[in-house]
Amino acid sequence: MIIKSAEFVTSAVKKDQYPPSELPEIAFAGKSNVGKSSLINTLLNRKQLVKTSSTPGRTQLINFFRINDAMMFVDLPGFGYARVPEKIRKEWGPMIETYLTSRETLRGVVLIMDIRREPGKYEFDLMDWLSHHNIPCLPVMTKADKLKKNARILQHQKAAEILGMEQNDLLLFSTKSRQGREMVWDEITRLVQPDIPLETTQTEDKK
Repeated sequence: MIIKSAEFVTSAVKKDQYPPSELPEIAFAGKSNVGKSSLINTLLNRKQLVKTSSTPGRTQLINFFRINDAMMFVDLPGFGYARVPEKIRKEWGPMIETYLTSRETLRGVVLIMDIRREPGKYEFDLMDWLSHHNIPCLPVMTKADKLKKNARILQHQKAAEILGMEQNDLLLFSTKSRQGREMVWDEITRLVQPDIPLETTQTEDKK
């Protein structure tokens, strides 16, 4: 994907705070600290468009980013072991559900998981929920560079088995090596088409 422009648009909590529904949207979801912000930045060839933090749970709003004046990326709050007040955590569920069920321009959700952790209840519940609402889900395992090759292969196989899906449909991604970047973009492009024509690179990700 050739990134010509990528800019932050707004943050939202309520539906009336969303930007106008003009472009196809891809949302990004995952537990806290799975590398969601880093993945988005790598996809967009930006270092700090989406702020990264060593403290889990920093993303507490729904953040909208306009890409190439052709589509939107939507960064959803992370779940899991985030050290945030209980009151805020309880508000996240309804806030995210409202967005996912009411946004007509939503074309799919990238579900991000850390390859060093086995998929669990959160991933199962979200995938089932998305399937029930006919929202396409693109599962991606990040931090692939954190494991040596044999361990990475075994963990990839095991995760696919746990999720009950083909291994080729569970993409691997690394911010450090950029492994999987073009493959993720290919799938995003497939989800947003035929809404918009997108320019893509000619080289395939062979890593």
